[in-house]
Amino acid sequence: MQSSVIDRPTTGPAPQPRRRALRPIWLLAGGWLAQVLLRLWMFRYHTGPVANPDEVGYLLAARLLAGGPGGDYSGSTFYQGGYPLLLTPVYWVTGDPVTVYRLVVVIGSLAAALAFPLAYLVLRRLSLGRRAALALAFVAGLAPSVLVFSGLALVDAVLPTLVLGWLLALHDLLERRSWAAGAVAGALSGLAMTMHLRGTVVMGVFTVTVLASLRRGSLRPGLVALGSGLLTAGAGTLLNGHLKAALYPGGPRDLSGLALDRLTGLDGQLRSVAGALGQLWYLIAATWGLAGIGIAAAVVLVVRSLRRARGSEATWPPVRPRALPVPAGALLALTLGIAYTSSAALPDEHRVGNYVYGRYLACVAVAWTLAGLVVLVRARRRTVLAAAAASAGTLAVSGGLAAWYAGDRLSRYHYIAFDFPETAFLTGVRDRFDMGGASVAALVLLTGITAAAVLRRKAVVLLAAAALAVPNVAFAAGLAPKSAPAAGQDGLPRISHGRVALDTRVSWRTWVHLIHRVHWTELERVNLPDQPIPRGVCTVVAAPEAGAPPAGWRVSGAGQGWVTWSAC
Repeated sequence: MQSSVIDRPTTGPAPQPRRRALRPIWLLAGGWLAQVLLRLWMFRYHTGPVANPDEVGYLLAARLLAGGPGGDYSGSTFYQGGYPLLLTPVYWVTGDPVTVYRLVVVIGSLAAALAFPLAYLVLRRLSLGRRAALALAFVAGLAPSVLVFSGLALVDAVLPTLVLGWLLALHDLLERRSWAAGAVAGALSGLAMTMHLRGTVVMGVFTVTVLASLRRGSLRPGLVALGSGLLTAGAGTLLNGHLKAALYPGGPRDLSGLALDRLTGLDGQLRSVAGALGQLWYLIAATWGLAGIGIAAAVVLVVRSLRRARGSEATWPPVRPRALPVPAGALLALTLGIAYTSSAALPDEHRVGNYVYGRYLACVAVAWTLAGLVVLVRARRRTVLAAAAASAGTLAVSGGLAAWYAGDRLSRYHYIAFDFPETAFLTGVRDRFDMGGASVAALVLLTGITAAAVLRRKAVVLLAAAALAVPNVAFAAGLAPKSAPAAGQDGLPRISHGRVALDTRVSWRTWVHLIHRVHWTELERVNLPDQPIPRGVCTVVAAPEAGAPPAGWRVSGAGQGWVTWSAC
Protein backbone atom coordinates (compact mmCIF):
# COMPACT_ATOMS: atom_id res chain seq x y z
CA MET A 1 0.00 0.00 0.00
CA GLN A 2 1.36 3.37 -0.91
CA SER A 3 1.87 5.77 1.93
CA SER A 4 0.47 9.25 1.75
CA VAL A 5 2.51 12.38 2.03
CA ILE A 6 1.05 12.97 5.49
CA ASP A 7 2.19 9.53 6.67
CA ARG A 8 5.75 9.87 5.48
CA PRO A 9 8.31 10.83 8.08
CA THR A 10 9.94 14.16 7.58
CA THR A 11 13.46 15.17 8.35
CA GLY A 12 15.33 18.41 8.47
CA PRO A 13 13.65 21.79 8.07
CA ALA A 14 10.36 20.51 6.58
CA PRO A 15 8.10 22.45 9.01
CA GLN A 16 9.70 25.74 7.91
CA PRO A 17 7.12 26.61 5.20
CA ARG A 18 4.33 26.25 7.74
CA ARG A 19 6.00 28.66 10.15
CA ARG A 20 6.56 31.08 7.27
CA ALA A 21 2.87 30.81 6.34
CA LEU A 22 1.83 31.66 9.88
CA ARG A 23 4.18 34.62 10.18
CA PRO A 24 1.87 37.23 8.55
CA ILE A 25 -0.84 36.36 11.10
CA TRP A 26 1.47 37.21 13.97
CA LEU A 27 2.69 40.33 12.20
CA LEU A 28 -0.89 41.43 11.66
CA ALA A 29 -1.76 40.78 15.29
CA GLY A 30 1.36 42.60 16.50
CA GLY A 31 0.78 45.51 14.13
CA TRP A 32 -2.84 45.80 15.21
CA LEU A 33 -1.80 45.82 18.86
CA ALA A 34 0.80 48.51 18.15
CA GLN A 35 -1.85 50.63 16.44
CA VAL A 36 -4.18 50.19 19.42
CA LEU A 37 -1.48 51.16 21.92
CA LEU A 38 -0.57 54.22 19.88
CA ARG A 39 -4.17 55.42 19.98
CA LEU A 40 -4.54 54.74 23.69
CA TRP A 41 -1.38 56.74 24.35
CA MET A 42 -2.50 59.61 22.13
CA PHE A 43 -5.91 59.83 23.82
CA ARG A 44 -4.82 59.04 27.35
CA TYR A 45 -6.16 62.34 28.66
CA HIS A 46 -9.58 62.08 27.04
CA THR A 47 -12.08 61.96 29.91
CA GLY A 48 -15.21 63.50 28.43
CA PRO A 49 -16.96 64.49 25.20
CA VAL A 50 -15.76 67.56 23.31
CA ALA A 51 -17.53 67.28 19.93
CA ASN A 52 -21.04 68.12 21.04
CA PRO A 53 -23.94 67.59 20.76
CA ASP A 54 -22.84 64.60 18.67
CA GLU A 55 -20.82 62.69 21.26
CA VAL A 56 -23.36 63.07 24.05
CA GLY A 57 -26.13 62.07 21.64
CA TYR A 58 -24.43 58.74 21.01
CA LEU A 59 -23.53 58.25 24.70
CA LEU A 60 -27.09 59.01 25.78
CA ALA A 61 -28.44 56.45 23.33
CA ALA A 62 -25.96 53.83 24.58
CA ARG A 63 -26.93 54.52 28.19
CA LEU A 64 -30.61 54.11 27.40
CA LEU A 65 -30.01 50.87 25.50
CA ALA A 66 -28.09 49.57 28.52
CA GLY A 67 -31.11 50.18 30.74
CA GLY A 68 -30.02 53.53 32.19
CA PRO A 69 -31.86 56.86 32.28
CA GLY A 70 -32.59 58.65 29.04
CA GLY A 71 -32.99 62.33 28.28
CA ASP A 72 -34.69 64.80 25.97
CA TYR A 73 -32.75 65.50 22.78
CA SER A 74 -35.68 66.96 20.87
CA GLY A 75 -34.80 69.39 18.12
CA SER A 76 -31.30 68.00 17.70
CA THR A 77 -29.93 65.78 14.96
CA PHE A 78 -31.06 62.18 15.38
CA TYR A 79 -28.09 60.08 16.45
CA GLN A 80 -28.84 56.58 15.23
CA GLY A 81 -28.53 53.46 17.30
CA GLY A 82 -26.06 51.24 15.45
CA TYR A 83 -22.95 52.81 16.95
CA PRO A 84 -24.42 53.27 20.48
CA LEU A 85 -25.27 49.57 20.41
CA LEU A 86 -21.53 48.84 20.29
CA LEU A 87 -21.02 51.05 23.37
CA THR A 88 -23.85 49.54 25.42
CA PRO A 89 -21.65 47.02 27.32
CA VAL A 90 -19.66 49.92 28.78
CA TYR A 91 -22.71 51.02 30.78
CA TRP A 92 -23.12 47.49 32.10
CA VAL A 93 -19.67 47.82 33.66
CA THR A 94 -19.86 51.34 35.09
CA GLY A 95 -21.99 54.46 35.22
CA ASP A 96 -19.20 56.87 36.09
CA PRO A 97 -19.00 59.30 33.14
CA VAL A 98 -15.20 59.56 33.17
CA THR A 99 -14.71 55.78 33.23
CA VAL A 100 -17.40 55.37 30.59
CA TYR A 101 -15.62 57.74 28.26
CA ARG A 102 -12.23 56.11 28.77
CA LEU A 103 -13.73 52.73 27.90
CA VAL A 104 -15.39 54.23 24.83
CA VAL A 105 -11.95 55.44 23.73
CA VAL A 106 -10.69 51.86 24.11
CA ILE A 107 -13.51 50.56 21.92
CA GLY A 108 -12.86 53.23 19.31
CA SER A 109 -9.15 52.47 19.33
CA LEU A 110 -9.72 48.73 18.95
CA ALA A 111 -12.10 49.27 16.04
CA ALA A 112 -10.04 51.94 14.24
CA ALA A 113 -6.85 49.86 14.53
CA LEU A 114 -8.59 47.06 12.61
CA ALA A 115 -8.07 49.26 9.55
CA PHE A 116 -4.51 47.89 9.43
CA PRO A 117 -5.29 44.15 8.96
CA LEU A 118 -8.23 44.97 6.70
CA ALA A 119 -6.01 47.26 4.62
CA TYR A 120 -3.55 44.38 4.34
CA LEU A 121 -6.28 42.13 2.96
CA VAL A 122 -7.36 44.83 0.51
CA LEU A 123 -3.81 45.18 -0.80
CA ARG A 124 -3.49 41.41 -1.11
CA ARG A 125 -6.70 41.37 -3.18
CA LEU A 126 -5.01 43.99 -5.37
CA SER A 127 -2.15 41.55 -6.03
CA LEU A 128 0.53 43.04 -3.76
CA GLY A 129 2.99 40.71 -2.06
CA ARG A 130 2.87 40.04 1.65
CA ARG A 131 5.78 42.24 2.65
CA ALA A 132 4.61 45.14 0.52
CA ALA A 133 1.04 44.79 1.77
CA LEU A 134 2.16 44.68 5.41
CA ALA A 135 4.34 47.76 5.13
CA LEU A 136 1.89 49.89 3.18
CA ALA A 137 -1.15 48.79 5.22
CA PHE A 138 0.57 49.67 8.49
CA VAL A 139 1.46 53.15 7.29
CA ALA A 140 -2.04 53.65 5.86
CA GLY A 141 -3.44 52.64 9.25
CA LEU A 142 -1.78 55.77 10.68
CA ALA A 143 -3.76 58.04 8.37
CA PRO A 144 -5.50 61.02 10.01
CA SER A 145 -8.94 59.71 9.05
CA VAL A 146 -8.49 56.69 11.33
CA LEU A 147 -6.60 58.53 14.06
CA VAL A 148 -8.58 61.68 14.79
CA PHE A 149 -11.93 60.09 15.56
CA SER A 150 -10.78 56.89 17.26
CA GLY A 151 -10.42 58.77 20.56
CA LEU A 152 -13.92 60.27 20.43
CA ALA A 153 -17.43 58.92 21.01
CA LEU A 154 -18.36 59.32 17.35
CA VAL A 155 -19.55 56.88 14.72
CA ASP A 156 -16.61 58.10 12.61
CA ALA A 157 -14.35 55.98 14.84
CA VAL A 158 -15.72 52.78 13.30
CA LEU A 159 -17.03 53.76 9.84
CA PRO A 160 -13.64 53.63 8.02
CA THR A 161 -13.09 50.08 9.27
CA LEU A 162 -16.64 49.12 8.35
CA VAL A 163 -16.20 50.46 4.81
CA LEU A 164 -12.97 48.49 4.32
CA GLY A 165 -14.68 45.31 5.51
CA TRP A 166 -17.65 46.05 3.27
CA LEU A 167 -15.41 46.46 0.21
CA LEU A 168 -13.61 43.20 0.96
CA ALA A 169 -16.86 41.28 1.38
CA LEU A 170 -18.36 42.84 -1.74
CA HIS A 171 -15.27 41.91 -3.77
CA ASP A 172 -15.31 38.31 -2.53
CA LEU A 173 -19.03 38.04 -3.24
CA LEU A 174 -18.47 39.11 -6.85
CA GLU A 175 -15.12 37.42 -7.47
CA ARG A 176 -15.60 34.15 -5.59
CA ARG A 177 -19.42 34.00 -5.43
CA SER A 178 -19.08 33.35 -1.72
CA TRP A 179 -22.28 32.99 0.28
CA ALA A 180 -20.46 33.92 3.48
CA ALA A 181 -19.00 37.06 1.90
CA GLY A 182 -22.46 37.99 0.62
CA ALA A 183 -23.98 37.59 4.07
CA VAL A 184 -21.21 39.72 5.59
CA ALA A 185 -21.52 42.43 2.92
CA GLY A 186 -25.26 42.59 3.44
CA ALA A 187 -24.97 42.69 7.22
CA LEU A 188 -22.37 45.46 7.07
CA SER A 189 -24.58 47.44 4.69
CA GLY A 190 -27.53 47.14 7.06
CA LEU A 191 -25.35 48.00 10.04
CA ALA A 192 -24.02 51.09 8.28
CA MET A 193 -27.59 52.16 7.56
CA THR A 194 -28.40 51.70 11.25
CA MET A 195 -25.41 53.83 12.26
CA HIS A 196 -25.67 56.99 10.17
CA LEU A 197 -27.39 58.59 7.19
CA ARG A 198 -24.18 57.94 5.25
CA GLY A 199 -25.00 54.28 5.73
CA THR A 200 -28.15 54.75 3.66
CA VAL A 201 -25.85 55.51 0.73
CA VAL A 202 -23.84 52.37 1.55
CA MET A 203 -27.02 50.31 1.52
CA GLY A 204 -28.21 51.89 -1.72
CA VAL A 205 -24.91 51.33 -3.52
CA PHE A 206 -24.76 47.75 -2.22
CA THR A 207 -28.28 46.94 -3.38
CA VAL A 208 -27.79 48.40 -6.85
CA THR A 209 -24.40 46.69 -7.23
CA VAL A 210 -25.69 43.26 -6.26
CA LEU A 211 -28.81 43.54 -8.41
CA ALA A 212 -26.75 44.67 -11.41
CA SER A 213 -24.27 41.81 -10.89
CA LEU A 214 -26.77 38.98 -10.52
CA ARG A 215 -26.06 36.21 -13.01
CA ARG A 216 -27.03 32.60 -13.23
CA GLY A 217 -23.99 31.44 -11.28
CA SER A 218 -24.19 34.18 -8.67
CA LEU A 219 -27.96 34.30 -8.18
CA ARG A 220 -28.11 32.46 -4.88
CA PRO A 221 -25.13 34.22 -3.22
CA GLY A 222 -26.59 37.54 -4.39
CA LEU A 223 -29.99 36.74 -2.91
CA VAL A 224 -28.32 35.73 0.36
CA ALA A 225 -26.48 39.06 0.39
CA LEU A 226 -29.65 41.05 -0.26
CA GLY A 227 -31.57 39.08 2.36
CA SER A 228 -28.85 39.65 4.95
CA GLY A 229 -28.86 43.36 4.21
CA LEU A 230 -32.63 43.68 4.43
CA LEU A 231 -32.81 41.74 7.70
CA THR A 232 -30.08 43.84 9.32
CA ALA A 233 -31.54 47.10 8.04
CA GLY A 234 -35.00 46.07 9.24
CA ALA A 235 -33.71 45.33 12.74
CA GLY A 236 -31.86 48.64 12.69
CA THR A 237 -35.02 50.49 11.69
CA LEU A 238 -36.83 49.05 14.72
CA LEU A 239 -33.92 50.02 16.97
CA ASN A 240 -33.83 53.57 15.63
CA GLY A 241 -37.59 53.88 15.97
CA HIS A 242 -37.32 52.97 19.64
CA LEU A 243 -34.56 55.52 20.26
CA LYS A 244 -36.39 58.26 18.39
CA ALA A 245 -39.53 57.77 20.47
CA ALA A 246 -37.60 57.62 23.76
CA LEU A 247 -35.05 60.41 23.30
CA TYR A 248 -36.73 62.77 20.83
CA PRO A 249 -40.32 63.18 22.09
CA GLY A 250 -40.58 66.57 20.37
CA GLY A 251 -39.02 65.20 17.18
CA PRO A 252 -35.45 65.47 15.82
CA ARG A 253 -34.13 68.03 13.36
CA ASP A 254 -35.54 67.20 9.94
CA LEU A 255 -32.40 66.78 7.83
CA SER A 256 -34.17 64.65 5.24
CA GLY A 257 -36.72 67.40 4.68
CA LEU A 258 -33.93 69.94 4.27
CA ALA A 259 -32.19 67.70 1.74
CA LEU A 260 -35.42 67.24 -0.23
CA ASP A 261 -36.00 70.99 -0.35
CA ARG A 262 -32.47 71.59 -1.64
CA LEU A 263 -32.56 68.86 -4.23
CA THR A 264 -35.79 70.15 -5.76
CA GLY A 265 -34.53 73.69 -6.39
CA LEU A 266 -31.77 75.18 -8.53
CA ASP A 267 -30.18 77.12 -5.67
CA GLY A 268 -30.25 74.00 -3.50
CA GLN A 269 -28.66 71.95 -6.25
CA LEU A 270 -25.85 74.48 -6.62
CA ARG A 271 -25.33 74.45 -2.86
CA SER A 272 -25.25 70.64 -2.79
CA VAL A 273 -22.86 70.27 -5.73
CA ALA A 274 -20.54 73.00 -4.41
CA GLY A 275 -20.48 71.37 -0.98
CA ALA A 276 -19.74 67.99 -2.55
CA LEU A 277 -16.82 69.51 -4.46
CA GLY A 278 -15.56 71.04 -1.22
CA GLN A 279 -15.66 67.60 0.40
CA LEU A 280 -13.84 66.07 -2.57
CA TRP A 281 -11.14 68.75 -2.30
CA TYR A 282 -10.75 68.01 1.40
CA LEU A 283 -10.55 64.24 0.78
CA ILE A 284 -7.66 64.67 -1.65
CA ALA A 285 -5.84 67.25 0.47
CA ALA A 286 -6.26 65.22 3.68
CA THR A 287 -4.73 62.12 2.08
CA TRP A 288 -1.76 64.10 0.73
CA GLY A 289 -3.06 63.62 -2.81
CA LEU A 290 -3.20 59.81 -2.72
CA ALA A 291 -7.00 59.69 -2.80
CA GLY A 292 -6.91 61.66 -6.03
CA ILE A 293 -4.57 59.08 -7.57
CA GLY A 294 -6.88 56.28 -6.46
CA ILE A 295 -9.96 58.05 -7.80
CA ALA A 296 -8.26 58.64 -11.17
CA ALA A 297 -7.32 54.97 -11.38
CA ALA A 298 -10.84 53.85 -10.47
CA VAL A 299 -12.41 56.10 -13.11
CA VAL A 300 -10.09 54.74 -15.79
CA LEU A 301 -10.69 51.18 -14.63
CA VAL A 302 -14.47 51.53 -14.75
CA VAL A 303 -14.48 53.35 -18.10
CA ARG A 304 -12.15 50.87 -19.76
CA SER A 305 -14.09 47.98 -18.28
CA LEU A 306 -17.20 49.33 -19.97
CA ARG A 307 -15.26 49.70 -23.24
CA ARG A 308 -13.94 46.16 -22.91
CA ALA A 309 -17.50 44.94 -22.51
CA ARG A 310 -18.11 46.50 -25.91
CA GLY A 311 -15.14 44.78 -27.48
CA SER A 312 -12.11 46.97 -26.75
CA GLU A 313 -9.25 45.99 -24.48
CA ALA A 314 -7.92 47.92 -21.47
CA THR A 315 -4.28 48.04 -20.49
CA TRP A 316 -4.42 50.21 -17.37
CA PRO A 317 -4.68 50.20 -14.36
CA PRO A 318 -2.21 47.38 -13.92
CA VAL A 319 -4.30 45.24 -11.51
CA ARG A 320 -7.39 43.76 -13.16
CA PRO A 321 -9.01 40.87 -11.31
CA ARG A 322 -12.27 39.90 -12.97
CA ALA A 323 -14.52 41.57 -10.38
CA LEU A 324 -12.35 44.58 -9.55
CA PRO A 325 -14.14 47.18 -11.73
CA VAL A 326 -17.41 46.60 -9.86
CA PRO A 327 -16.08 47.35 -6.33
CA ALA A 328 -14.13 50.26 -7.81
CA GLY A 329 -17.34 51.63 -9.28
CA ALA A 330 -19.16 50.97 -6.02
CA LEU A 331 -16.54 52.94 -4.08
CA LEU A 332 -16.80 55.81 -6.57
CA ALA A 333 -20.58 55.84 -6.28
CA LEU A 334 -20.36 55.68 -2.49
CA THR A 335 -17.91 58.60 -2.35
CA LEU A 336 -19.87 60.86 -4.67
CA GLY A 337 -23.18 59.84 -3.11
CA ILE A 338 -22.05 60.65 0.42
CA ALA A 339 -20.55 63.97 -0.64
CA TYR A 340 -23.65 65.04 -2.54
CA THR A 341 -26.37 63.90 -0.12
CA SER A 342 -24.57 65.04 3.03
CA SER A 343 -24.03 68.48 1.52
CA ALA A 344 -27.73 68.65 0.64
CA ALA A 345 -28.74 67.69 4.21
CA LEU A 346 -26.20 69.88 6.03
CA PRO A 347 -27.91 72.87 7.69
CA ASP A 348 -26.43 76.30 7.04
CA GLU A 349 -24.94 77.05 10.45
CA HIS A 350 -22.83 79.98 9.25
CA ARG A 351 -19.59 78.08 9.63
CA VAL A 352 -16.82 77.40 7.14
CA GLY A 353 -17.43 73.67 7.45
CA ASN A 354 -20.76 74.05 5.68
CA TYR A 355 -18.86 74.61 2.43
CA VAL A 356 -15.59 72.69 2.83
CA TYR A 357 -15.72 69.68 5.12
CA GLY A 358 -13.76 66.48 5.58
CA ARG A 359 -15.54 64.41 8.21
CA TYR A 360 -18.22 62.82 6.04
CA LEU A 361 -15.77 61.41 3.48
CA ALA A 362 -13.27 60.32 6.13
CA CYS A 363 -14.92 56.88 6.02
CA VAL A 364 -13.59 56.29 2.47
CA ALA A 365 -10.23 58.05 2.87
CA VAL A 366 -8.21 54.93 3.76
CA ALA A 367 -9.74 52.93 0.92
CA TRP A 368 -8.76 55.60 -1.60
CA THR A 369 -5.31 55.92 -0.03
CA LEU A 370 -4.77 52.20 -0.58
CA ALA A 371 -5.90 52.50 -4.19
CA GLY A 372 -3.44 55.34 -4.70
CA LEU A 373 -0.61 53.34 -3.16
CA VAL A 374 -1.27 50.40 -5.47
CA VAL A 375 -0.95 52.67 -8.49
CA LEU A 376 2.31 54.11 -7.14
CA VAL A 377 4.00 50.78 -6.56
CA ARG A 378 2.63 48.71 -9.49
CA ALA A 379 2.09 51.07 -12.40
CA ARG A 380 4.70 52.28 -14.87
CA ARG A 381 6.42 55.61 -14.37
CA ARG A 382 4.37 57.33 -17.05
CA THR A 383 1.15 56.04 -15.49
CA VAL A 384 2.18 57.16 -12.01
CA LEU A 385 2.94 60.66 -13.27
CA ALA A 386 -0.34 60.82 -15.17
CA ALA A 387 -2.31 59.72 -12.11
CA ALA A 388 -0.50 62.25 -9.91
CA ALA A 389 -1.26 64.98 -12.43
CA ALA A 390 -4.92 63.94 -12.46
CA SER A 391 -4.97 64.11 -8.66
CA ALA A 392 -3.45 67.60 -8.67
CA GLY A 393 -5.92 68.72 -11.32
CA THR A 394 -8.90 67.34 -9.41
CA LEU A 395 -7.67 69.06 -6.25
CA ALA A 396 -7.35 72.39 -8.04
CA VAL A 397 -10.67 72.21 -9.92
CA SER A 398 -12.81 70.95 -7.01
CA GLY A 399 -11.25 73.41 -4.58
CA GLY A 400 -11.51 76.29 -7.00
CA LEU A 401 -15.20 75.69 -7.74
CA ALA A 402 -16.04 75.21 -4.05
CA ALA A 403 -14.20 78.43 -3.14
CA TRP A 404 -15.88 80.32 -6.01
CA TYR A 405 -19.34 79.33 -4.77
CA ALA A 406 -18.59 80.00 -1.09
CA GLY A 407 -16.92 83.34 -1.75
CA ASP A 408 -16.04 85.39 1.30
CA ARG A 409 -17.99 83.02 3.53
CA LEU A 410 -14.80 80.96 3.83
CA SER A 411 -13.25 83.87 5.72
CA ARG A 412 -16.36 85.54 7.15
CA TYR A 413 -18.16 82.53 8.61
CA HIS A 414 -17.28 80.83 11.90
CA TYR A 415 -14.13 78.71 11.79
CA ILE A 416 -14.19 75.62 14.03
CA ALA A 417 -10.74 74.10 14.32
CA PHE A 418 -12.20 70.63 15.02
CA ASP A 419 -13.56 70.58 11.45
CA PHE A 420 -10.12 71.00 9.87
CA PRO A 421 -7.45 68.84 11.56
CA GLU A 422 -5.61 67.87 8.36
CA THR A 423 -5.64 71.29 6.69
CA ALA A 424 -4.52 72.94 9.93
CA PHE A 425 -1.62 70.49 9.97
CA LEU A 426 -0.79 71.26 6.35
CA THR A 427 -0.72 75.03 6.86
CA GLY A 428 0.16 75.41 10.53
CA VAL A 429 -2.72 77.93 10.71
CA ARG A 430 -5.25 76.95 13.38
CA ASP A 431 -7.40 80.05 13.78
CA ARG A 432 -8.70 80.43 10.22
CA PHE A 433 -9.20 78.49 7.00
CA ASP A 434 -6.34 78.75 4.51
CA MET A 435 -7.48 76.85 1.42
CA GLY A 436 -4.66 78.08 -0.81
CA GLY A 437 -1.97 77.20 1.69
CA ALA A 438 -3.44 73.75 2.31
CA SER A 439 -3.65 73.08 -1.44
CA VAL A 440 -0.01 74.04 -1.97
CA ALA A 441 1.16 71.93 0.97
CA ALA A 442 -0.87 68.93 -0.23
CA LEU A 443 0.63 69.27 -3.72
CA VAL A 444 4.12 69.41 -2.24
CA LEU A 445 3.48 66.18 -0.33
CA LEU A 446 1.95 64.59 -3.42
CA THR A 447 5.04 65.55 -5.41
CA GLY A 448 7.35 64.10 -2.77
CA ILE A 449 5.44 60.81 -2.50
CA THR A 450 5.23 60.51 -6.29
CA ALA A 451 8.94 61.26 -6.69
CA ALA A 452 9.80 58.61 -4.10
CA ALA A 453 7.77 56.08 -6.08
CA VAL A 454 9.15 57.04 -9.49
CA LEU A 455 12.86 57.58 -8.92
CA ARG A 456 13.80 54.19 -7.48
CA ARG A 457 11.45 51.52 -8.82
CA LYS A 458 13.44 48.67 -7.30
CA ALA A 459 12.80 49.99 -3.81
CA VAL A 460 9.42 51.53 -4.61
CA VAL A 461 7.51 49.90 -1.74
CA LEU A 462 10.01 50.98 0.89
CA LEU A 463 10.24 54.50 -0.49
CA ALA A 464 6.47 54.90 -0.88
CA ALA A 465 5.88 53.64 2.65
CA ALA A 466 8.54 55.96 4.05
CA ALA A 467 7.24 58.94 2.09
CA LEU A 468 3.70 58.36 3.38
CA ALA A 469 4.89 57.66 6.91
CA VAL A 470 6.55 61.08 7.24
CA PRO A 471 3.36 63.20 7.09
CA ASN A 472 1.26 60.59 8.89
CA VAL A 473 3.66 60.33 11.82
CA ALA A 474 4.13 64.10 11.91
CA PHE A 475 0.35 64.53 12.05
CA ALA A 476 0.07 61.98 14.87
CA ALA A 477 2.84 63.75 16.80
CA GLY A 478 1.03 67.04 16.45
CA LEU A 479 -2.25 65.50 17.53
CA ALA A 480 -0.82 63.88 20.66
CA PRO A 481 -1.27 65.92 23.86
CA LYS A 482 1.82 67.43 25.42
CA SER A 483 0.49 67.48 29.00
CA ALA A 484 -2.64 66.67 30.96
CA PRO A 485 -5.33 69.39 30.94
CA ALA A 486 -6.08 71.20 34.16
CA ALA A 487 -8.79 69.43 36.15
CA GLY A 488 -12.00 70.99 37.38
CA GLN A 489 -11.88 74.09 35.18
CA ASP A 490 -14.58 73.38 32.62
CA GLY A 491 -17.02 75.89 34.12
CA LEU A 492 -19.86 73.37 34.46
CA PRO A 493 -22.15 72.71 37.46
CA ARG A 494 -20.98 70.16 40.03
CA ILE A 495 -23.84 67.80 40.84
CA SER A 496 -23.37 64.47 42.58
CA HIS A 497 -26.75 63.10 43.68
CA GLY A 498 -30.53 63.37 43.67
CA ARG A 499 -33.07 64.39 41.08
CA VAL A 500 -32.04 67.31 38.86
CA ALA A 501 -34.24 69.89 37.10
CA LEU A 502 -33.03 72.10 34.27
CA ASP A 503 -34.30 75.53 33.34
CA THR A 504 -35.29 75.50 29.65
CA ARG A 505 -33.41 78.79 29.14
CA VAL A 506 -30.00 77.33 30.02
CA SER A 507 -27.71 77.12 26.97
CA TRP A 508 -27.41 73.80 25.19
CA ARG A 509 -23.65 73.96 25.73
CA THR A 510 -24.34 73.44 29.44
CA TRP A 511 -27.23 71.00 29.45
CA VAL A 512 -25.67 68.71 26.83
CA HIS A 513 -22.71 68.08 29.14
CA LEU A 514 -25.04 67.64 32.12
CA ILE A 515 -27.02 64.91 30.34
CA HIS A 516 -23.80 62.89 30.22
CA ARG A 517 -22.53 63.77 33.70
CA VAL A 518 -25.80 63.30 35.55
CA HIS A 519 -25.87 59.60 34.84
CA TRP A 520 -28.08 58.41 37.70
CA THR A 521 -31.28 60.22 36.73
CA GLU A 522 -32.90 61.91 33.76
CA LEU A 523 -32.75 65.71 33.64
CA GLU A 524 -36.23 67.14 34.19
CA ARG A 525 -37.05 70.22 32.12
CA VAL A 526 -38.77 73.11 33.94
CA ASN A 527 -39.84 76.49 32.57
CA LEU A 528 -38.83 78.91 35.35
CA PRO A 529 -40.39 80.96 36.87
CA ASP A 530 -43.77 80.12 35.31
CA GLN A 531 -43.58 76.43 36.14
CA PRO A 532 -43.04 75.24 39.74
CA ILE A 533 -40.09 73.05 40.63
CA PRO A 534 -41.23 69.40 40.70
CA ARG A 535 -41.49 67.88 44.17
CA GLY A 536 -38.57 65.69 45.14
CA VAL A 537 -36.03 67.55 43.01
CA CYS A 538 -32.72 68.06 44.82
CA THR A 539 -30.87 70.43 42.44
CA VAL A 540 -32.04 73.00 39.90
CA VAL A 541 -29.80 74.37 37.15
CA ALA A 542 -31.35 77.75 36.38
CA ALA A 543 -30.60 80.60 34.02
CA PRO A 544 -29.21 83.71 35.79
CA GLU A 545 -32.30 85.72 34.80
CA ALA A 546 -34.44 83.37 36.88
CA GLY A 547 -33.62 85.61 39.87
CA ALA A 548 -33.45 84.50 43.48
CA PRO A 549 -34.30 80.90 44.39
CA PRO A 550 -37.67 80.23 46.05
CA ALA A 551 -38.07 79.65 49.76
CA GLY A 552 -36.31 76.53 50.99
CA TRP A 553 -33.70 76.70 48.27
CA ARG A 554 -30.17 78.14 48.33
CA VAL A 555 -27.66 79.14 45.68
CA SER A 556 -24.97 76.42 45.58
CA GLY A 557 -22.97 77.42 42.54
CA ALA A 558 -22.77 79.76 39.58
CA GLY A 559 -21.02 80.02 36.23
CA GLN A 560 -21.34 81.54 32.80
CA GLY A 561 -24.98 81.20 31.79
CA TRP A 562 -26.13 79.13 34.79
CA VAL A 563 -26.70 79.08 38.54
CA THR A 564 -27.50 76.06 40.72
CA TRP A 565 -30.06 75.94 43.50
CA SER A 566 -30.00 73.15 46.07
CA ALA A 567 -32.53 71.92 48.59
CA CYS A 568 -30.78 68.78 49.83
